[in-house]
Amino acid sequence: MGTTPEPYRGQNADPNLRISDADRHKVADILREAAGEGRLEIDELDERLDATFKAKTYADLVPITVDLPSVGTPAPPVSLSKPATGSSAARYAADPVESQLYVAIMSGVDRRGVWTVPATGNVIALMGGAELDMRQAQFSAQETVIYANAIMGGVNITVGPDVQVVMQGVGIMGGYVGPRGIEPTGGPLLRVKGLALMGGVTVIRKSPKGPKGSKQLRMPPPHELH
Repeated sequence: MGTTPEPYRGQNADPNLRISDADRHKVADILREAAGEGRLEIDELDERLDATFKAKTYADLVPITVDLPSVGTPAPPVSLSKPATGSSAARYAADPVESQLYVAIMSGVDRRGVWTVPATGNVIALMGGAELDMRQAQFSAQETVIYANAIMGGVNITVGPDVQVVMQGVGIMGGYVGPRGIEPTGGPLLRVKGLALMGGVTVIRKSPKGPKGSKQLRMPPPHELH
């Protein structure tokens, strides 16, 4: 039997469940990487590592990493292409946004329609939910990084069929789920990093929404016409 708990199962998950050594080591790796990026001082790293290895339940792990936006893990390199001309070029904003913070603490965040995706986005869903629909959005850069952290909450990201997606998150009694199938090339690249602790981060790929009122009208059969 493996030591990693079963994935998060919605509201039935109990934060008071005991954690395994594998869970402690995952959090320790997150802390060491954060220190290497300059997010934690050495004394802070020591304190949090000590708290990690003393933790007994999943609830004990929540305050240790809740303020860390980045949880990078190794991933295969992705071939980046310059934005194509024509319709693909329209995916990039004339006035790019460098960074943006989205916070859903026991609440919700919803971005959809025409908006500008920042080059770097930080999403924190603490017992709340965040919905980012990028199908009609413009991107600020060829490569976008979203740090999505879901603590007993959820982050759902929807992208168009031309967007390349790289999932680099860590799930602890939670999950990071990306789109299935062959990745497209030549479009914007979206990297999703972070921590899903008793929560979930999901990226799905869908066709762009059509304009309102664009539904096709059904013509009645000839015998119904008068």
